[in-house]
Amino acid sequence: MQKDQEFLEYVIKALVDAPEQVKVNRTVDEMGVLLTLEVGAVDMGKIIGRQGNTAKAVRTLLRVVGMKNNSRVNLKINEPIGGLKSPERMTAVPLSTPNSKTIDEAMADLKLG
Repeated sequence: MQKDQEFLEYVIKALVDAPEQVKVNRTVDEMGVLLTLEVGAVDMGKIIGRQGNTAKAVRTLLRVVGMKNNSRVNLKINEPIGGLKSPERMTAVPLSTPNSKTIDEAMADLKLG
């Protein structure tokens, strides 16, 4: 196992509730190193963080580790089964609700139009 992969596993396992579900796959090509991360569905929010800040911070740290080892390191986070994008979690959002107003009605209420 390479230093970048070991580092990523260490950091992620420290953040999650289910460290046994953390999996890191490492591939190398002409673009550099690609670390693919998989975590349990319950831990996905912790890894992404608010507005993606945790994921951005981990990517920044991986870039530093890569620079130290003269390589370019990228991180891909796989969506877990049962994650937010899975079909069973997706629900239709109605475009309007019974009490919603048209744009013209809202503009009239604001006395803008």
